[in-house]
Amino acid sequence: MHRSIVCSLAALPLLATPAMAQSLSGSVGVSATQAPDYLGSDDYKARVLPDANLRYGDRFYFNWRDGLGWNLYQQRDVTLSPFIGYTPGRDNDGDLHRFEKVDGGLTGGLRLSYQPGFWRFSLQAQTPLTGDVDGYQLTLRAGWRDQIAPGWTAGFGPSLTYSSKEWTQSLFRVSARDAARSGFQPYEPGEGYWRLGLSGNINYRFAPDWSVTGLAGITQLTGDAEDSPIVKRAGDATQALAGLVLSYHF
Repeated sequence: MHRSIVCSLAALPLLATPAMAQSLSGSVGVSATQAPDYLGSDDYKARVLPDANLRYGDRFYFNWRDGLGWNLYQQRDVTLSPFIGYTPGRDNDGDLHRFEKVDGGLTGGLRLSYQPGFWRFSLQAQTPLTGDVDGYQLTLRAGWRDQIAPGWTAGFGPSLTYSSKEWTQSLFRVSARDAARSGFQPYEPGEGYWRLGLSGNINYRFAPDWSVTGLAGITQLTGDAEDSPIVKRAGDATQALAGLVLSYHF
């Protein structure tokens, strides 16, 4: 579902009226990434997907990380925005081919951002609207971004995410049925868990309207997620990501 949303939004510049085009800005392109099959997996998959980072005036925005949002309140460096995002589920292939599939879905949330100078801090809360994941998730991020040389910009920052008990159970439970079919031990998370992350990127604007971005990140699962047989027996609590994004800016 999220791929169709991205493709539709990426086509907006081609469909925009002249009046709309004056307010619509950002970039569209394609990304190639290497990332775990699912959260907690030690198998990695290459993915080539559309990419978009769009803004309509100062009010609306869309990108992969922040979702589709509306800047409801803006005052100096502070922004408050409700948003619609997406949370991935878990496919039942590879090591977990005998497990029930967990469908991802849309989420609804609220984000508070503070951006003094080159730094941006944000706190967001979201809860699933569709799919098989339940509960809620809180994420705190800090990010720095600046130009490091003519045509070059770089950014990095840490993140801290808390997933509620129900969210953790949705992705890391081993039900009696899954255990009987797979040979894994039954497992029921008793509380939520924390996920620690660190990511960075470097962007090169090689033409007035074109750029390429290299990105990398690593996260660490803790608590009842790390202790799940899905992670301990069939996966890895340390998750890495690397990729390239080619973007056209307008």
